[in-house]
Amino acid sequence: MTTGTTTPAAPVAPSRGTLRPLGLDEVQITGGFWGRRQTVNGAASLAHIEHWMEREGWIGNFDAAAAGSLSPLDRGGREFSDSEVYKLLEAMAWEIGRTDDAELDGRFRALVRRVGAAQEPDGYLNTNFGRPGQRPRYSDLEWGHELYCFGHLFQAAVARARTRPDADDGLLAIARRAADHVVETFGPDGIASVCGHPEIEPALAELGRATGDRRYVEAAALFVERRGTGTLAEIHLGQEYFQDDVPVRDATVLRGHAVRANYLAAGAVDVAVETDDTDLLDALTTQWENTVARRTYVTGGQGSQHEGEAFGHDFVLPADRAYSETCAGVGSVMFSWRLLLAQGLPRYADLMERTLFNVVATSPSHEGTAFYYTNTLHQRVPGTVPPTDVASPRASSSLRAPWFAVSCCPPNVARTLAGLAAYVATTDDDGLQLHQYAPSTIRTTLGDGRRVELDVETDYPVDGLVRVTVVATEDRPWTLTLRVPGWADGAELSTPDGVQPAPVGTVSVHRRFAAGDVVELRLPMSPRVSRPDARIDAVRGCVAVERGPEVLALESVDLGGTDVSDVRLDLGAGVREVDGRVLVTVATVPPADGPWPYGDPSGLPDAPRSEVPLIAYHDWANRGPSTMRVWLPLA
Repeated sequence: MTTGTTTPAAPVAPSRGTLRPLGLDEVQITGGFWGRRQTVNGAASLAHIEHWMEREGWIGNFDAAAAGSLSPLDRGGREFSDSEVYKLLEAMAWEIGRTDDAELDGRFRALVRRVGAAQEPDGYLNTNFGRPGQRPRYSDLEWGHELYCFGHLFQAAVARARTRPDADDGLLAIARRAADHVVETFGPDGIASVCGHPEIEPALAELGRATGDRRYVEAAALFVERRGTGTLAEIHLGQEYFQDDVPVRDATVLRGHAVRANYLAAGAVDVAVETDDTDLLDALTTQWENTVARRTYVTGGQGSQHEGEAFGHDFVLPADRAYSETCAGVGSVMFSWRLLLAQGLPRYADLMERTLFNVVATSPSHEGTAFYYTNTLHQRVPGTVPPTDVASPRASSSLRAPWFAVSCCPPNVARTLAGLAAYVATTDDDGLQLHQYAPSTIRTTLGDGRRVELDVETDYPVDGLVRVTVVATEDRPWTLTLRVPGWADGAELSTPDGVQPAPVGTVSVHRRFAAGDVVELRLPMSPRVSRPDARIDAVRGCVAVERGPEVLALESVDLGGTDVSDVRLDLGAGVREVDGRVLVTVATVPPADGPWPYGDPSGLPDAPRSEVPLIAYHDWANRGPSTMRVWLPLA
């Protein structure tokens, strides 16, 4: 087990585990795909999100609460809108840690003051409950989201404490007063229940790690153990909607609301690690394995049911009805990252990469001012341009919208992108491990105190060359480990000692490195065809095309007016890449307007064929209304 000597400026910092995460003070993304996304996030998305929260009154709720003038009729947003403000604070904290932006720091401090002014003397803080005319505190644990909101407050405070440990804005003190209130109110002698939306579990665990207060970890463990014991009232969606049907230890797969399920699993891993509970960790590993094998889209998206925003049954993964909520993708990254730190297995980083490129990166527009809430894999009708001055329905899989009535996804994406460097690399006592590939600088110490400095150069995923240069090191051997994704058969590793195959999984170089040494990983980036498991009825007879970590899509913009439903992929003609564009041949089969939609297919061999480009799925719908599909039926 590796134990870090210092706490990294990172969202997750376990006290034990196989790997130690590196924080924003140790890793900086300097460019490339994710560098551009971080720049847009910091320059455009954060201000956009803050503007809409002001406009919709979500921030103003705190002002009215502090002034004693908040009434149920005047309060803006849904019952959980406080949590979105906290997610914005977390995103700001990571961005300040990343860029040292003084102007953003001023906005952050101003927002903290407004939030803190609404806190009550006993530490309770919520703008939707407990005041004159409002429902009593904790009177609706199923739907009220009070503990869920606290969780995001705690995570914002942890982000600030780790990136600016000497900050005098007071956010950590606000969070601690609230956490003390939760411990007292929901402890062993308090309310014996849980929140309908898990989130406080990972947040309490992380706050305990950040402050050294074991009570918070114990409270997280108590919430995990209570889950699945029927403490919440029956609802029409069933107890599995909020994972209250089966104890966490007994569950074999993620189920119910996909965001809730992933947040709970992430928090349960935190508890398992901090309490050295191997049985609980084993159960969560099984849940991850079964969920990936049976209930996850090719994009890494999770949640196939619009009703309940939920996981479906095994292999129920319809492309055109994919819910695949952006927040569920964020939750999946949280769950996988914690398992990776605990166990060190590259499969967790593989899923993170898939989800980051094909769910998290898909949500924001290129300008960073419009977002997807859900992520369909097949758009049957062209989307409609959403209004720019009105919040849109949350589940519309049409075009990205500037804001939603339920706008959990924009600040969730923002906090993930701002803190993304914390998922790039880890260390242990013997060396350093690279998990995600981006141009970056790494300046850290190994578990035994040895200093290591690296520069990573890559244009990934445009090409598959990852070049690692040793900038500085001590004159003792250590191990550099690089992840070889599961799709990368035929990868090669070049070291000062020569070239060798790099098998799927991880490849390691153990040597006495010197400044100037270069290690290069070459990942094969040729487009590849993926076929679905035969049990996924919805896409039987279809294939998907992938390139590197990116899932590709066919968009009607590239079909000259033809709809994506009217073409079939001619796989026999091959898939080729020309000047950075992936090209496929499709047969165009116009729909037959007959009186009966069933019968023998005809005319397909003679259907006209043309070569058309595929695009990265995360880029779709950036060129206006279109139809789109990931799974392509074969000619």
